[in-house]
Amino acid sequence: MPIQAASPSDSGFTTSAPEKSNVRWAVCGLLFLATTINYMDRSVFSLIEPLLHLDFMGWIPGLDHAHQHAYDINYGRVLIAFQIAYGVGFLFAGRIIDKLGTKTGYALAILLWGCASISTSLVSSVIGFMICRALLGLGESGNFPAAIKATTEWFPSEERALATGLFNSGSNASAFIAPILIAAVTLRWGWHAAFICTGSMGLVWLVLWLLFPYNKLRRGATQTQIDLAPVTQGGPIYSILLRHRGFWAFFIAKGITDPIWWFYLFYLPKFLNDNYNLDLNHVKYPLIVIYTAASFGSIAGGWLSGFRMKHGHSVNSGRKFALLVCALCVMPIMLVPHMHTLFPSNAWPAIGLFCLATAAHQGWSANLFSTPTDMFPSTSVSTVVGLGGAAGAAGGAFFTWLVSHYFSLHPMLIFTLAAFAYITALLIFQLLVPRLGVSRAT
Repeated sequence: MPIQAASPSDSGFTTSAPEKSNVRWAVCGLLFLATTINYMDRSVFSLIEPLLHLDFMGWIPGLDHAHQHAYDINYGRVLIAFQIAYGVGFLFAGRIIDKLGTKTGYALAILLWGCASISTSLVSSVIGFMICRALLGLGESGNFPAAIKATTEWFPSEERALATGLFNSGSNASAFIAPILIAAVTLRWGWHAAFICTGSMGLVWLVLWLLFPYNKLRRGATQTQIDLAPVTQGGPIYSILLRHRGFWAFFIAKGITDPIWWFYLFYLPKFLNDNYNLDLNHVKYPLIVIYTAASFGSIAGGWLSGFRMKHGHSVNSGRKFALLVCALCVMPIMLVPHMHTLFPSNAWPAIGLFCLATAAHQGWSANLFSTPTDMFPSTSVSTVVGLGGAAGAAGGAFFTWLVSHYFSLHPMLIFTLAAFAYITALLIFQLLVPRLGVSRAT
């Protein structure tokens, strides 16, 4: 396929880069590291939750977990502040990255979230936590729009879901690394040091990213991208997207399924602590197992769609078959509340169900993130991913609010919603985009 010149926002890269340079896997490695740090920064707050049973957080000594209403509200407020800022940031981050180019846009994002994470170590109030976590959310909103844009620029269609699954497994690697690292750091220096530790990692990655000759080595536009270019021509980008059924399919699917992952991320340590009395030092082992399984799911789900495409199936068949398999694998999560009744002193049956559900979610995510690259040119992919991310963050904030205010004593309802979210999202996607990969302007 021919190599074309760059867009103005990415000026400076060579037009002689090979179509499938092995350097693309080095880029995938950098995306993996950034995503790992991204999730470590956002998960610190939930990992140190038992250490936040402080007066200014509303904790009342002597009461059990079920009756710490003021603390639960404050804890939820801090989580919601992050999620709202994360969603608001998505509204702008994607478009900014499309305008500035992947390298510059990604650098600005991680600079902001690294500094915000370090600043969290200085606060001593609920409002302080909310402000710092909001700044963290604004910065972190740039991660996925930039990373998906990078996979579009470096990988062919049949490899994008795999590349996405690989770098997205960083979200699970963080859960493997963070419990061990944060436990060691907090036991030695206290909870303040946890935020300094992860924030500093982001700044180290920033130096590596700035040194990497991204624009010089990346490939030019492929024939597929040339064919997709007319999709976003003929008017303001947001006006075009709002009339595009593919945009709404991605937007709605993110809004329905992302809240489930947010729930796992923020409440899984708390769930294991409340139901099985696993403290920070003991919960790290189940979390390692769960997120290791999720890493395998992320890579396997991305591989599955590419495998089918390489063996003669269409983009439509490859992506949707993988999405369907993942949606079905999530459904046993509705049995989690029964596990505590059947095995009151053994957390591992419930942990096994979490393993399956998180693996399926990450496989789902790898393929869902790849669908905008099948429908839109790379010059607008970050914008689409950003807006979809905003829907996911808004859904996550709403679901967190429901759980913290109304559903905390109704686990059966929570896990039933989680079980059916993915198959519902896939049905809506199929109705809106019956033929994925077909270029349609509206």
